[in-house]
Amino acid sequence: MHLGRATDIALRILMLASARREQVTIDGLAQSLNVPRNHVAKVVQRLQHQGWVRTSRGRGGGLTVAETTLELSVGLIVRHFEGPGEVVDCNGPPCPLRSACRLRNALRTAQEAFFASLDQVLLRDLLADPTGATLLALT
Repeated sequence: MHLGRATDIALRILMLASARREQVTIDGLAQSLNVPRNHVAKVVQRLQHQGWVRTSRGRGGGLTVAETTLELSVGLIVRHFEGPGEVVDCNGPPCPLRSACRLRNALRTAQEAFFASLDQVLLRDLLADPTGATLLALT
């Protein structure tokens, strides 16, 4: 399974902003994470819409991570960004094997195991050293 770019950026934004425990700017995040500013801005909008970050505009504006966000599972965050789809799309175009296929069920089971594993990891867990120290060292 391959995570989309937005999912990757979201996880890194949440990790960095959580580790800093202070307001960060979109420009600062883009520079620290080496990600285009417009990508960061789009992901921040989605994070803000979920209530996972708080944003403020204008001079001195930026974002902070809501304290409750630290208790979110990585699985929940990934599900939100990846959506409810399956690993393979058997319907478009329709696969001739879909009525008797065992692969789809095997892949669905693997995907559920993937998410179950990520459900055991909280955002807070990702901030432990050495990752936390590395996040704080990013400029």
